[in-house]
Amino acid sequence: MIRILAFLAVVFALGLGFAWLADRPGEMLVTFNGYQYQVSLMVAAVAVVAVVAAVMIVWWLVKALWNSPYTISRYFRVRRRDRGYQALSTGMIAAGAGDGALARKKTKEAAKLIRSDQEPLIQLLDAQASLLEGDHEGAREKFETMLDDPEMRLLGLRGLYLEAERLGDRNAARHYAGRAAAVAPQLAWAAESTLEDLTGRGDWDGALKLVDAQKSTRQIERDAANRRRVVLLTAKAQALIDSDANAARTAALEANRLRPDFAPAAVVAAKLLFRQNDVRKGSKILEAAWKAEPHPEIAELYTHARPGDAVLDRLNRAKKLQELKKNHAESSLAVARAALDAQDFSTARRESEAAIRMDRREGAYLLLADIEEAETADQGKVRQLLSKAVRAPRDPAWVADGVVSERWAPVSPITGRLDAFEWRAPMERLGQLIDGHEDTPEAPVPAIAAPARPVQERAGTIEHTAETPGTATEEKTDDRAGEDHVTPITAAAFAQVPEDAEAVEPAQELTRLPDDPGVDPDDAADKSTRRFRLF
Repeated sequence: MIRILAFLAVVFALGLGFAWLADRPGEMLVTFNGYQYQVSLMVAAVAVVAVVAAVMIVWWLVKALWNSPYTISRYFRVRRRDRGYQALSTGMIAAGAGDGALARKKTKEAAKLIRSDQEPLIQLLDAQASLLEGDHEGAREKFETMLDDPEMRLLGLRGLYLEAERLGDRNAARHYAGRAAAVAPQLAWAAESTLEDLTGRGDWDGALKLVDAQKSTRQIERDAANRRRVVLLTAKAQALIDSDANAARTAALEANRLRPDFAPAAVVAAKLLFRQNDVRKGSKILEAAWKAEPHPEIAELYTHARPGDAVLDRLNRAKKLQELKKNHAESSLAVARAALDAQDFSTARRESEAAIRMDRREGAYLLLADIEEAETADQGKVRQLLSKAVRAPRDPAWVADGVVSERWAPVSPITGRLDAFEWRAPMERLGQLIDGHEDTPEAPVPAIAAPARPVQERAGTIEHTAETPGTATEEKTDDRAGEDHVTPITAAAFAQVPEDAEAVEPAQELTRLPDDPGVDPDDAADKSTRRFRLF
């Protein structure tokens, strides 16, 4: 656009110049080689412009002829480079799609057209093709050669890190991640792996420096960085609580300053202050954390802040906590535990029942069972409360990756992830119960066979004959034996049926109810013999 405006400005200036000369007529006399040439001023101006244009055209032609070899070679070089980049692009797409054969083919084609020192992506495509072909050893060698090039060093470290992760060599993976994090702390994969390594080894100071580097490079947000600092400072305080109390106190107080509602930091800070006889400051820290989120560890440490206190004093401190957070299950449970220690059973029972109404959980029922055992020793009520505790939801605990712990820990014991533990109720696993029923083999259902009794079958009728005195006792004995022993119907019994016997459709048998007492044998003996038809 600027060039167009400049061209238009030059044309406009030339037009104005020629118009100005046209309005001022004159003549120009030129003497050359004994001859005089007289022309008008306008013709002279046009001739000068024509000569300048001709000189410029001639100069352009001479320059073009002079530079023609370079221009031609440059044309072919650019064309060759374009073909190489096209092959490189196709190879990268093939590598991403998992086509190892095409990736290797395009790698060779791109290497012929473009030098690898000019385009580092050829080395990456070569390593990716080796991985797709299953040549992991060759891929590792290519990644190692990248370490010598400052431009490719991080890429080589990333490749070696992934290969170490694939082989399960955690030490090598963390070594490469540490080298990458030292050069570029903004890399998330390197920083996270290095952070896991440092926290796994208990190097809390090194982990804090790494978190500060992540925060300075804006890799993580400010709130996330402060959260990590709180966890790391709390872990450092717990590790130094017995060896270096002053350093532990400094770390714990800084963690509590960053997050006053974080219960582990408040507990360890207050514990260190209580050891140094600073009960007032430690109690304020616990009270602030209790207002934010009540926790049983806070209540336990707060009520036992002074070891020499009587049970009534501990009960009063528990009631003070309850005043800070009213209508909360943890407040009622704290008062109930302190009241049970003080043998104030009415208060303990009232607060336990209030906690159950607010949050039905296992611990409240167990505490109520302890109160019942201490006050009345009624084993029936105790067993009833224990059965309710078994069916009630579980109490909150520190949970991380399926692991339930009574104490907080800075990292997960399963994955090594920082700040993995959460204070919540553990999830019930019903799948194991269902699988347990499926694993139990089903008991075979016994077949109930009809007793074999002598009956006279005729065409379509069943006759009941009267009992004779001689056979009555024998038939009753057989009937009793039939009640104890059931004779199954076998194929031999069907073979004894005469061939000329007519088929009789079976009658619908009435099912006896489980609680049906049946027919009294004496009543059945009094009935007279009679004949009836089924159909």
